[in-house]
Amino acid sequence: MYILIVGGGKVGSNLTSTLMKMGHEVTLVEGDRDRYALLEEKFEHVVRPGDATELFVLERAGVERADLVVAVTGDDEDNIIVCQVAKEKYGVPKVIARVNDPRNQPHFDMVGITLTVSATATILALIEHQLPQHELVTLIDLKRENLEIVEFAIGSGSPAAGKYVRELNLPNRSRLISVTRDGRAEIAIGETQLAPGDLVMAILEPDVEDELKQQLMPA
Repeated sequence: MYILIVGGGKVGSNLTSTLMKMGHEVTLVEGDRDRYALLEEKFEHVVRPGDATELFVLERAGVERADLVVAVTGDDEDNIIVCQVAKEKYGVPKVIARVNDPRNQPHFDMVGITLTVSATATILALIEHQLPQHELVTLIDLKRENLEIVEFAIGSGSPAAGKYVRELNLPNRSRLISVTRDGRAEIAIGETQLAPGDLVMAILEPDVEDELKQQLMPA
């Protein structure tokens, strides 16, 4: 694959190094001159200078033949612009964007950038995952498939406590995947009985999340 990476910070630099070792053709674009000089010493001709929000910089980097564009700068606006231009103007089949501030995620969604990575959101989800009685936590967001995988704890006040999975009135567009109790997980089937303290994983369409909460979590 030919992969164009925009942003030569630690993420962009490590991606470049790893993808090159995997045998892919990579170009790394970095706008900061001092940073570019350091990257050029490491990667030589693989690195190109310039502001990737400028069309001529993208074209010089070969965006028209790229199989994948990855925008990982520290500026969400730049990442949106680069991915949107790559996809809509140059027909790049796949784009991936870094989301520095999770509050900006709706802006990426609005312009159709479905493959995004947010370190902040991921770490927050992991922290919530470790809380004994955590609220519903999104573990995996499959935007392109319009699905998400979530996890939540069954509390003592949950309407689902003591019920079998087959007795639950779950939304049509949701399914329970697994139930973890005392550190052991099992696939959720109709005969699985839920108990306070259980960690339940489910797959669902995002717009039925509130309905699922009503069925499984305390009011």
